[in-house]
Amino acid sequence: MRHRLPIALVLTALAAALGTRGVLAQIEGGDRGVAAVDSSNDFEVAGIRVDVSGPNADAARLAGWREAQRKAYTLLSQRMGAGAGTLPDGTLDSIVSSIVVENEQIGPNRYVARLGVLFDRGRTAGLLGVSAAVSRSSPFLVVPVQWSTGVGTVFEQRTLWQEAWARFRTGSSAIDYVRPTGTGPDSLLLDVGQTQRPDRGWWRTLIDQYGASDVLMPTVRLYRQWPGGPVIGVFEARYGPDHRVLQRFSLRVGTTAGVPALLDEGVKRLDGVYQRALREGYLGLDPGLNPIMPVTETPPEEVADLLADDPTLAPAALAVTIQYDTPDVGAVTGAESALRSVPGVTSAATTSLALGGVSSMNVSYAGTTEALRAALEARGWQVIGNGTTLRIRRATPTPSPSPRTGAAT
Repeated sequence: MRHRLPIALVLTALAAALGTRGVLAQIEGGDRGVAAVDSSNDFEVAGIRVDVSGPNADAARLAGWREAQRKAYTLLSQRMGAGAGTLPDGTLDSIVSSIVVENEQIGPNRYVARLGVLFDRGRTAGLLGVSAAVSRSSPFLVVPVQWSTGVGTVFEQRTLWQEAWARFRTGSSAIDYVRPTGTGPDSLLLDVGQTQRPDRGWWRTLIDQYGASDVLMPTVRLYRQWPGGPVIGVFEARYGPDHRVLQRFSLRVGTTAGVPALLDEGVKRLDGVYQRALREGYLGLDPGLNPIMPVTETPPEEVADLLADDPTLAPAALAVTIQYDTPDVGAVTGAESALRSVPGVTSAATTSLALGGVSSMNVSYAGTTEALRAALEARGWQVIGNGTTLRIRRATPTPSPSPRTGAAT
């Protein structure tokens, strides 16, 4: 007789297998993931135009790069308030970290290009007389949202908007951007649906995983007039779990081929919006994402218990030098015993003995000198002196008045 599995069990196992396969396909499939090009703090000068000639194409290109370095350093020096300074080519070669080719045309003897130059911050700051330290905000997780033909996309698949944020160099920005690459679980955790959820608990889990304190959601909506024709981009600087809008603006490009340049310009302007909002106090951290634990006062009895249980928390003992009369040996032992019986005294030992004169003892007391003085006077001692050196002697009893001659008794 054959044993048949329940139909519900078979369907559950099949659904689990198909679900696992679907999740793996969603994570692994597709052209996804764009790593940030540069996250260093280098000084950047972009848009340097050069037009030089040379004996051959390589020589002309090298001459163009050298000229771009000179022009870029002059512009950077003016930007930093150091005047229109110049440096030898050898020094420039040592402080330039890279040349960014924005557009170039190479001929047999001519080089025409628009270049960007990155200067090493640590080396260049000393030459310009400025500080190399960079003041940054708290880390913000960047979730770039692109809407095109009515479809919203974040990391579900590779987008031009994600590539634009990956190309953006954050060295000169006051915002500390945390830019996910879009690989692995990013497509599951950070999607269009997540940007619409205001739940602080889930957002806190996400930003903690990426090492951020809050979230920015720069959004672009692309409107194509006709295939290959003009493209209008509407940009929104959004932030926080509530998807709040700081500013909205639009840019236009004549052809579809200019969309990357359109998006690059949009990223730069959005960065300016976020920096201005940070300076003016509009881009503060969400208290729901960064909860402040309440501070309560500990009852005095609990503090006393802590001090009693943990000797390392007890206050440091006060070292006091006590001078006292020692006519004989019995006076030494009597004075030491009397001092040890005072509450708060942890030790009392004679360090300088002078029988028939004045001796000294070291006393460790858990309190102040005034408290020790009051405790000794309460026990019949006369205390003289201030600070940590005291002179004690037994108080002399006041004599009773003698009867006058001839008075009745």
